[in-house]
Amino acid sequence: MVFLDNLARIAEIEFSDIVDATEMMETKLRIMLTDDGFVDVWLSKKLAGRFGFHWEHKVAGLSYRYDNFPDTKWSNVSTFPYHFHNGSQDKVVDSSRFAKDIMEGFRDFMNWVRAKLSEERNKGKS
Repeated sequence: MVFLDNLARIAEIEFSDIVDATEMMETKLRIMLTDDGFVDVWLSKKLAGRFGFHWEHKVAGLSYRYDNFPDTKWSNVSTFPYHFHNGSQDKVVDSSRFAKDIMEGFRDFMNWVRAKLSEERNKGKS
């Protein structure tokens, strides 16, 4: 079973280049990023294997989330119940870029955040 403290350790060690700090906040893990915003992680206590990873990208005013909560509103997405909110709550796409396993999916999501931040930093240099 995966616990929030397992994911906090992964964030602090494997993503130390983009993670400033981690904090347990009642039912979720908050990961403060060095560049911009934070990532929140939820793991369902009632339904094994249900999760949500949410990046609040403050500078861009966007939010991104990968989760597998079976919201029937997104049942048309090919990877349902797994889906990715791409920049807004209402823009949902398939989540094939992320693993379905919680730990690997978390790593994939954090790698995506890292790549997005790096892409934005490089745009600023040109």
